[in-house]
Amino acid sequence: MLEVRGLQAGYGEVEVLRGVDLDLARGEIVALLGANGVGKSTLNNNLSGLYRPMGGNIRFLGNDITGANADSIVSAGLIQVPEGRRVFPNLSVRENLELGSYRRGRSNRAANIERIYGVFPRLKERMDQFAGTLSGGEQQMLAIGRGLMAEPELLILDEPSLGLSPLLVEEMFGLIQQLNRDGLSILLVEQNVVQSLAIAHRAFVLEHGVIALSGPASVLMNDPGLKASYLGM
Repeated sequence: MLEVRGLQAGYGEVEVLRGVDLDLARGEIVALLGANGVGKSTLNNNLSGLYRPMGGNIRFLGNDITGANADSIVSAGLIQVPEGRRVFPNLSVRENLELGSYRRGRSNRAANIERIYGVFPRLKERMDQFAGTLSGGEQQMLAIGRGLMAEPELLILDEPSLGLSPLLVEEMFGLIQQLNRDGLSILLVEQNVVQSLAIAHRAFVLEHGVIALSGPASVLMNDPGLKASYLGM
């Protein structure tokens, strides 16, 4: 579904990604793990067309999208839920959701909103409330719901557990797993190694702009190098 080969990317003359290879098959949760500042969001933003790669190749659903603009990538069904939620604070919950279908899924907007209210009942309770007045957990639900409004083929979730309480983190990972069971393919970009590996099918570990480890999540969970680097074991 997604093939990334030799991706080089950065900002100006600063190279952040130095030849990244990554792939994701339909129906998978693939976790992209790494510490803060190693290039995870840079990868997301190049996949999503917000920046143009310096080199390498990105293919989505068999088509070359390397350097394509963000609108066309969204139209193809590759949707990113960015780090930090980035809801529109002065718009209502419902208006935020409606904006999620500006490029894709517009004809099914009403039905999709009701579907998202079914996934996130709290959003239905707050449909007329300004998004900026929601709790952090509710804003994350809204950001994911807005992404789902575009009827994604592949959903990129960038640090969805960031800033949430432990209880809400558990709830968020359970939700991600349920979305996948319902057929959604997910690229999960996280610092939360243990819980990401618990729900992912496969994982890639990004270090210093390259993939340092990759493989089945269950295998990586027991990898000595990963334990030493990220789990303090």
